[in-house]
Amino acid sequence: MEGMKVIKIEAPKIDPANIPFKKLALVALAMAGLYFFNSFWFTVEPEEVGLVLRFGHFVRETKPGLHLKLPAPAETVVKVPVQRQLKEEFGFRTEDRGTTQSQLEGESLMLTGDLNVADVEWITQYRINDPYKFLFKVKDIRRTFRDMNEAVIREVVGDMKVDSVLTTGRQLIESEAKKQLQSLCDQYETGITVLQIVLQDVNPPEPVKPSFNEVNQAQQERERMINDALAEYNKIVPKAKGEALQVIQQAEGFATERVNQATGDAQYFKSLMDAYQKAPDVTRQRIFLETASDVYSKMQNKIVIDKDVKAVLPLLTPGAVNPMATGAQPSAIENK
Repeated sequence: MEGMKVIKIEAPKIDPANIPFKKLALVALAMAGLYFFNSFWFTVEPEEVGLVLRFGHFVRETKPGLHLKLPAPAETVVKVPVQRQLKEEFGFRTEDRGTTQSQLEGESLMLTGDLNVADVEWITQYRINDPYKFLFKVKDIRRTFRDMNEAVIREVVGDMKVDSVLTTGRQLIESEAKKQLQSLCDQYETGITVLQIVLQDVNPPEPVKPSFNEVNQAQQERERMINDALAEYNKIVPKAKGEALQVIQQAEGFATERVNQATGDAQYFKSLMDAYQKAPDVTRQRIFLETASDVYSKMQNKIVIDKDVKAVLPLLTPGAVNPMATGAQPSAIENK
């Protein structure tokens, strides 16, 4: 283009005679020597053990700490975390983002004993108890261990009904799968101790989940209505039984009271009859006095006159109202 200048930049020419080959060789030798010197020892962490391989052949096992070995490639060290609790996830991932949904469904979808399909997600927790077996007895130990997990879980779930798998059979699946998985690990000499199998989400497949949820809701509603009816029954029936028992006891008490009272009255009249037969006059007088005392005690004003009296004279009782003066009639008149 017009008005623009082109600037040419030429690379500097290096004279081979000026290159310090000796210095470069010394630096390379120093770095190689440092690497060679550092490869004489290695450190094993507290939760690990080190397996020393000499030209790929196992020679010894080292404990945690600082150890010496032949420089590589004569001897190499593989560190195995024997004290760490490891885990494998099936049907889901918490860390690996590269797993597709189809791979996860391939792990979790399984057939139950009644020919239904369940989506089972679980975690297997384990620990390495024999690092030599873990490294050298089984090829691709992680893939093998995962395949063993899937085989065991599918076998256990395949022996159960889908309702049990989704509801009450979780603990049975966990315990039975752990036992069978440990047996397989011992049989294949994997060097693994299975600590625990924990079921996460156990659901029906996505296409049938809405229908399954409706069935569960209907069942829960039925159970709720049954429980409400039982609660009402337990509230009303015992109360009715208690009231009936109370009425019966009251009736029995009333009957006992009347019988005892009648028995007492009969005994009283019998005793009175015996006394009257022994002393008729005295008994008649005593009965009269007792009756008069009972009757007169209930009356407020009393006037007692003789039967032969011709007129009634007003009696003045201090502190009392004269019934004759007020025109009131006598409350009682007893003739003698």
